[in-house]
Amino acid sequence: MRQENFSRPPASDPALPGFDIRAALKEAMARLRASEVPSHTFAAELLLIHTLGRDRTWIYTHPEEMVEPVALGSYFSLVARRIAGEPTQYLTGKQEFWGLEFEVTPAVLIPRPETEHLVEVVLERLGPRGIKIRLDNGAPSPRLQIADVGTGSGCLAVGLAHELPHGDVFATDISGAALEVAKRNAQRNHVAERVHFIQTNMLDALIAQPQLGANCRRAALFDVIVSNPPYVALEDAATLPREVREHEPHAALFGGRTGPEMYGRLIAQAGALLREGGILLLELGYNCADPVLRIVREAPGWVNISVTNDLAGIPRVLAAEKRL
Repeated sequence: MRQENFSRPPASDPALPGFDIRAALKEAMARLRASEVPSHTFAAELLLIHTLGRDRTWIYTHPEEMVEPVALGSYFSLVARRIAGEPTQYLTGKQEFWGLEFEVTPAVLIPRPETEHLVEVVLERLGPRGIKIRLDNGAPSPRLQIADVGTGSGCLAVGLAHELPHGDVFATDISGAALEVAKRNAQRNHVAERVHFIQTNMLDALIAQPQLGANCRRAALFDVIVSNPPYVALEDAATLPREVREHEPHAALFGGRTGPEMYGRLIAQAGALLREGGILLLELGYNCADPVLRIVREAPGWVNISVTNDLAGIPRVLAAEKRL
C-alpha cells in the first residue's frame, strides 16, 4: 500500500516500504522543505526524474506507478545528499543552458541563467555579422573567430558555436579537468569540430602563440572575446550559499580579496588580441560594474562601452569595442 505517513526520519535504505510516484515526491519534498533546501519542490522532481530515467510529464501522468525498492533507495540517498548541501545539478550531472543540455561535475561551475545574457549581448552586438549569410547579396558571411576565457563547462563556447555556425571558438581554462567536461559538452551538442580547447591561464597561450591553426586567422584578429571570470570576493565567501561555497570550484568562483582583481589583466589581454572593431564582453559580479567600467574607460582604445542589466536589474554584462 502507498505510504501516507511522512513524519519518519530521512532514510536511504533500499528496503524502504512501498511508495508510488506521488508518495515518493511528497516524502522527498517534505524532507527537503524541513531542511530548508532552496527550491525544494523542483529539487525533488529533478532527482526523481534522474533516478527513474523519465521526464516530468511521465512523472505527473503516472502518480500511482510504484517505485521499485532499489530505485526508491537511490532516490532518497540523493535527497539526503541534497540535504547535506550537494547541488542538485551535481547529483543529476546536468544543467540546461541556452536551451542546450550540459554535463556538469564538481570540476566546473554550474551554468547560471544570468550568464545567458552574455550570449544575448554577443548576438546583439554582432548584428548582421552574426548571420551566416549576408543579407545584401546572399554570399556567405566572413568567418568569425571567438575566444571564451575560463570556459568551465563550455556553456558559453558551445552556446555561441551553436548560434554562430560560421564561427570558430577557442575556449581556454586553467583546469584540465574542466576542459575534459567542456570537450564532452561540445560533442554532446554537435559543435566539437568548431570549438578548440586550450589549457592556459586566461589568454596567456594565445598571446604567446602567433598562429592558432591552419584554418584560422592570426591570434591578434579575434572578432569576439567573451568571459565569465571569477569575480566573487574572498572576503564574501562566508555569505555564499552552502552548496556554492562548499561544492563549486573555488578557482572559478573567487577573483581575489575584493572580487574584480582579474578584470584588469583580462581587459589588457583582450585589447592585444581583438582586431579593430572587435568586441569584448564580460559578465559582471555583484558590485563589480563601477570598478570594471573604470578599468575599461581608463584603458586606451575602447569605445561603445555599455552595461546590460539582468532580469533582476543588476548590472550583468559589460560590452566594449576596440577602436577602429
